[in-house]
Amino acid sequence: MTSSQELRALLDAAVVGIFIIDQQGCIQEFNRAAERLFGYSAWEVVGSNVRMLMTDPDRIDDLGGHVTTYAIDTTGKGREFEARRKDGSLFPAFVSVGPMEGTEPPRLVGFVQDISYLRRAEEDAHRLQERLTHVSRLATVGEMSAGLAHELNQPLAAVANYAQACDRLLGMPTPDIEEVREALREITAQAVRAGDMIHRLRALARNDVLRRAPTDVNLLVTELSELIQHGSKAHDVEYKMVLAATLPPVEVDRPQMQHVILNLVSNAFEALKETHSRARKVTLRTQLLPEGEVEITVCDNGPGISQQIAPRLFDPFCTTKSNGTGLGLASSRTIVRAHQGSLDYKPNSPRGACFSVRLPVVK
Repeated sequence: MTSSQELRALLDAAVVGIFIIDQQGCIQEFNRAAERLFGYSAWEVVGSNVRMLMTDPDRIDDLGGHVTTYAIDTTGKGREFEARRKDGSLFPAFVSVGPMEGTEPPRLVGFVQDISYLRRAEEDAHRLQERLTHVSRLATVGEMSAGLAHELNQPLAAVANYAQACDRLLGMPTPDIEEVREALREITAQAVRAGDMIHRLRALARNDVLRRAPTDVNLLVTELSELIQHGSKAHDVEYKMVLAATLPPVEVDRPQMQHVILNLVSNAFEALKETHSRARKVTLRTQLLPEGEVEITVCDNGPGISQQIAPRLFDPFCTTKSNGTGLGLASSRTIVRAHQGSLDYKPNSPRGACFSVRLPVVK
């Protein structure tokens, strides 16, 4: 068997696509795996420029340049390309190219892999993470809904009372129209109040596309005050906000970051169920750190986190609640990391738990 026959046999035995090109980028060898990958027979591509297999002529110029230059600059790095099959269909490919030793004139050997399955796996993982985050968000909203339902009864009861008053006033021989108008204005105000509560709850439950924008953290937290206050009353907990005077903006998706904060506060309320102390407290604090990050902390004076649970606290399905999903802290950390931030836990002093969200400021 001649050396050229041996080379051909080795190329055809390979399971990845292999091509050999000269210093002008013309294809000299094309193995069977490459034929299956691109849909071309070897005789259809040999002698043609390798750019026929790619969609981006600017990037592929690197492959067609001088071999010596290419070897110095990029040998062994590998790149992702959008490749083109014979039928015109496109697929993502990873191509690594290097010089062939001892060849004159110089030649390059390229290895091509179809990475479509990797892209699909990444997309599937991303979709799964989005679904888990949405499930966690719905669970958090569900935990807060008991207190919210109690508070909704107040404006709804007021609407009913004012409506009955209107009916009674209009049934009088000489109704006081101004008093009726005042009652109708109160009905409108109470209906708007109830609608605002529901609107905030729906905004937190939506599974919208991530939209980041420069945001005032103090305003972000303040918008949750009414929802959190309802929860604090339902759990008989004293809730306190301590906000820094001025904070630089951070770039976040408002509903997602509010979900994180609401989840941390809800967890604190739940933790305080286990303590019989009369002074059950949750404190939310914002501040600017010397490192140039904005920090949001949620601390309680409950029983804290056991040493056995603490190392696994942010793992999916790890929970200290009897009816918890174990997704809240895991999805919250994922959200914060997607914003280039961090979510961490430390014991509170003298007792309890403290969770801190750190976010980079807008440069």
